[in-house]
Amino acid sequence: QVQLVESGGGLVQAGGSLRLSCAAAGRTFSNYAMGWFRQAPGKEREFVAAISWSGSSTYYADSVKGRFTVSRDNAKNTVYLQMNSLKPEDTAVYYCAAKWGVLGYVYSAYDYWGQGTQVTVSS
Repeated sequence: QVQLVESGGGLVQAGGSLRLSCAAAGRTFSNYAMGWFRQAPGKEREFVAAISWSGSSTYYADSVKGRFTVSRDNAKNTVYLQMNSLKPEDTAVYYCAAKWGVLGYVYSAYDYWGQGTQVTVSS
């Protein structure tokens, strides 16, 4: 089992920044690729970003490429999502997730999920 707890969400104006954190506990964190997903009201959960177990590979959704940066600190069992130039359409509940093996963008491939943190971007 891997327990994931997100933090760092909140209310921010358009153009602002937020940094989300996801702290992991349980099995060896460095064995897992990590992903960030989001879900807005009335919409399906969508992929945002992913990072390999070592941090050497990352992958982003086109909608956030160039604005968001995913990183991890395996010594702290934590993955981060730095979000810059936020837009109202980024408003959603953001979830971190862990999967064994290579990084991916399909949410059904992820084994463990956090409870989510709300991000609201006002115009």
